[in-house]
Amino acid sequence: MKRIAISIAAGSLLAAVAMAQSPSYTITDLGNVGPNGQPFVISNNGLVVGALQTGATIQAVLWYKGRMVDLSTPGLGGQNGMAFGVNHLGQVVGEAQTTNPDPNGEDFCGLAALGLTSSGTTCVAFLWQSGVMKALPALGGNNGLANQINKQGAAAGMAETDTPDATCPSGGAQKLNFKPVLWQSGYPEELPTYSGDPDGEAHAINDRGQVAGGSGECVAFNPIFLTNLQPLHALLWENGKATDLGSLGGTGHGNGIVAENLNNYGQVIGFSDLQGDTDFHAFRWTRETGMQDLGTVPGDVSSVAVGINDSGQIVGSSINASFSPRAFLWQNGNMIDLNTLVPADSPLYLFTACIINAVGEITGIAIDQSSGDFHGYVAVPKK
Repeated sequence: MKRIAISIAAGSLLAAVAMAQSPSYTITDLGNVGPNGQPFVISNNGLVVGALQTGATIQAVLWYKGRMVDLSTPGLGGQNGMAFGVNHLGQVVGEAQTTNPDPNGEDFCGLAALGLTSSGTTCVAFLWQSGVMKALPALGGNNGLANQINKQGAAAGMAETDTPDATCPSGGAQKLNFKPVLWQSGYPEELPTYSGDPDGEAHAINDRGQVAGGSGECVAFNPIFLTNLQPLHALLWENGKATDLGSLGGTGHGNGIVAENLNNYGQVIGFSDLQGDTDFHAFRWTRETGMQDLGTVPGDVSSVAVGINDSGQIVGSSINASFSPRAFLWQNGNMIDLNTLVPADSPLYLFTACIINAVGEITGIAIDQSSGDFHGYVAVPKK
């Protein structure tokens, strides 16, 4: 008992020191985004993009200084869209439904799986700039999506080929192979998957052209990660070649092993199954150290790292045994509940932190504790 008491006291002291060294934040409420909506990213100059659900449809949107712009009207003619990435020039990428019937009857973007109105049309990667949305080409198939865009205008995501995918569940909505893609000047370059993996997705691209993501097998659509990919290998692509980043002991057949983001120094973050594939932890990978386990907020069992800036600050979600998430900030070796760094009277409880930009601004999803509605937020560090 004495040893336990000393350990608890030491842990409390370390937590107090970590909080004292951490910034405090003011919170800007972006409003109700609906059950499937959220802001996904904030650029270094404060542009926020994401998705807003209204009724049974979802639209790609951009927020800036309190104003929201609908990017899906007219979009590509379809009812739904989501914006996943934006650069400082206001170029936006994401996925958008078209008016073209999908010849294979697929639900590539998971609209039906999310309970949204879906007219059975294709869903493609898009680039939006200066008020105009243009489709980005796939790899011979019909569907795709773009996740991020760097300052040079190169985008990373995934796109279908015209090859049937034998790993997809029989009778399921996904039928074709999908591969990680780098679009430069609007042209797609297929990136290699790990040997033996039929499918993959590129999640992030930095200003040096390095790309992070993962590869694995086709599964039923995952409404949390918005993909049909079961990621078995976290990958870093440089000059068209893939590097396997390893794992934290798991096989990837639980929640997966995948890289979610990277900064301009090539530091990669994501999550990996632990041994036994039951729980999963956030990781940071560098060429010097390999994959490092970032742990969880004290008391939780799993975590996911989603955003990293050039200062090495990392954000994501830490998850308890009941699978309830809370946003975290990781810095100086400590993972801290972001809710402890915002005003105590804030009506928002921060579920996820999706990205952190160069000046430390964070965006993500919160729940309004009075209404139970999902809201987007921006957390701004106090000076």
